[in-house]
Amino acid sequence: MTTTLEVDKKVTMTEPSFENQPQPRSRKPRRLKIQRNLLTLTIVLIVIVQVYPLVWMFLTSFRTASDFAGGNAFSWPSEFTLENYSRAFATGDLGMNIVNSLIVTLGASALIVIAGMMAAFALEVLGFRLSNLVRALFMLGIIVPVQIALVPLFIDYSKVGLLDTHLSMIIPLAAFSMPMSIYLFSSFYGFIPRETYEAASLDGAGPYRIFTQITFPLSLNTIVTVVLVNSIFIWNDFIFANTFVLSDGLKTIPLGLQNYIGAMGNTDWTATFAAVCVSVTPLLLVFLVLNKAMIQGLESGATKG
Repeated sequence: MTTTLEVDKKVTMTEPSFENQPQPRSRKPRRLKIQRNLLTLTIVLIVIVQVYPLVWMFLTSFRTASDFAGGNAFSWPSEFTLENYSRAFATGDLGMNIVNSLIVTLGASALIVIAGMMAAFALEVLGFRLSNLVRALFMLGIIVPVQIALVPLFIDYSKVGLLDTHLSMIIPLAAFSMPMSIYLFSSFYGFIPRETYEAASLDGAGPYRIFTQITFPLSLNTIVTVVLVNSIFIWNDFIFANTFVLSDGLKTIPLGLQNYIGAMGNTDWTATFAAVCVSVTPLLLVFLVLNKAMIQGLESGATKG
């Protein structure tokens, strides 16, 4: 007579066991690995495309003129020399060009930061009846091309005596950079909790004290972002400098590079590359030092609280 225990045992032995059978391998990890490898390859290619021209330019600035003219321009220099840099300063007034570019860049950047912060504070924090309309008008300035203002500004500058001065470059450069700066500052001010301003108001702080003691210290990363983004545009400006500057003593670096073009289009390329390296090195050093603050400023300005 078969007992219930024996029947259960037979049933258990005859049932197929799925625990020990091999499970189908998931394709998801393999797909993620392929996507990660493709993304890494794409990033490496982008970095090579961006960095290679700079590396080639710096190497060419140390190449001799005969090596650049007779050899392979894309090969490793057969001989390194610093004569190109001395010739760059001797051929053109590179030192004065750098000083003029610094004056214009620092002056325009200071005007952008001060006016942009105050305008954004009035629009975002204080607020008034037509603040949305004024903000929309500022944003329309982003799509306005700078070329349409050249002739009117030239006529106005010639009438008021601003033509061929540093201010003739600082004012339009700051004005056309203002919309984006106001947008970045307004986005960051919207991120600051309203309770902070309300607590300061309850403690008796007025708008000026709130701006100088609360808003300004919290905006340091955004200030660095605005200065770096606009400094690149201002430092490399050619349109306004070429239109409003008439004397050699006020030429900025983009205008000064024209001095290396000789008669019949003959160009001292190695000295030109040396001058370009001198002009771009300050921006690269500042960007490498302050890139973390710039990224934090962009992230804080893009986040609404």
